[in-house]
Amino acid sequence: MHHDLLAKARFDIVRERGPLTEKRMLELAGQFDAYLCGDDALTRAVIQRSLPRLRVISKYGIGLDKIDVQAATDLKVPVLFTPGVNHTTVAEHTFALLLAAVRNLVPEANHVAAGRWTRITGTELCDKTMAIVGFGRIGREVAVRARAFGINLLGYGTYWDEAFAAQHSIVRVANFEDVLRQADIVSLHTKLTPATRHMINAGNIGLMKPTAVIVNCARGELIELKALVEALKARKLLAYASDVLDQEPPPAGHPLIGLPNVVLTPHIGSRTHESVQRQATCAVENLTRFMSGKAPIAQANSF
Repeated sequence: MHHDLLAKARFDIVRERGPLTEKRMLELAGQFDAYLCGDDALTRAVIQRSLPRLRVISKYGIGLDKIDVQAATDLKVPVLFTPGVNHTTVAEHTFALLLAAVRNLVPEANHVAAGRWTRITGTELCDKTMAIVGFGRIGREVAVRARAFGINLLGYGTYWDEAFAAQHSIVRVANFEDVLRQADIVSLHTKLTPATRHMINAGNIGLMKPTAVIVNCARGELIELKALVEALKARKLLAYASDVLDQEPPPAGHPLIGLPNVVLTPHIGSRTHESVQRQATCAVENLTRFMSGKAPIAQANSF
C-alpha cells in the first residue's frame, strides 16, 4: 500500500538500504527535498548540509534517538513520526524473547536440530514480578500480556495512567533502585534520552537478583554494556534478552554475542507483516500530506 502511495505522489525516489551512517548521510545531504528514514543518522551536520533544499524528515517508526530533533527544530525542519503503529508487535516480541530466555528455547531447539535430546530445566513466569520501565503504549500492551501469564507487575516511568494501572493491578515504584531490587524481570520500554542512557549501570546492576532477567525492546544504550557483560559472565543475572544493541549491526567480537545466557534478535520487534504495513503507510502518509500542504498525522517538533 505504501508503495502505491509513493507512486501516486509522483516523487523522484532514491532508495538505499539503511541504517545509514553519518558519513553516508553527509554524502547524500543536499540532494533531497525530504528524507523518509528508519534508523539513519540524521545529525545536526547532516541536517545543516541538507539545507536549504530539505523541507521535512519523515521517520519510519517511533524511536527518534537517531535524529537530532533539537537541531531539526533549530533549523526549522519538521520531524514526522508514526506513534501507535507497533505497540502490539513489540509487546508480543517482548514475550518471545522472555520465554526464549527463561525456557532455554534457542539452545534446546538447536540440540534437537543437531540430533541431540538434551533437556535443560527452565523457569516459570507465573508468580514472578515484572517491572515495566516506560509506561507508554508498548509498556501497557506488555502489562496486559503479563497479567495473562500470572505475573505480578511493577511500573516505573514519568508517564502514568492511573486508571489502567488500577485495572491491571500495577504498583507504581518511584525509585529506580527499588525497581531493580524487587523485580524478577525488568522489561525496558522507555525512550533513550540523556536521562535514561545507562540507567542500568555498574552502580546499580548489583542490586538485581542473581535470578533476574532483563528484556530490552527499547534501545541498547539504556544499559551500560561493560557492567551488563560482567554481570552475565559472573552469573549475577540469569539472562539478558534483547532486540537492540548499542551498535547495529554489531561489530565482530561484540561482547554480548555468544554468551550462553544471552538471547539476541536483530531489531525485529516491530517487524511483522502487519506492523511493517502500518508503519510504512503512516510514514508515507505523513510525508505526502506535508508535501501537499496538509497537516501530517504526527509531528515530533514545533517551532
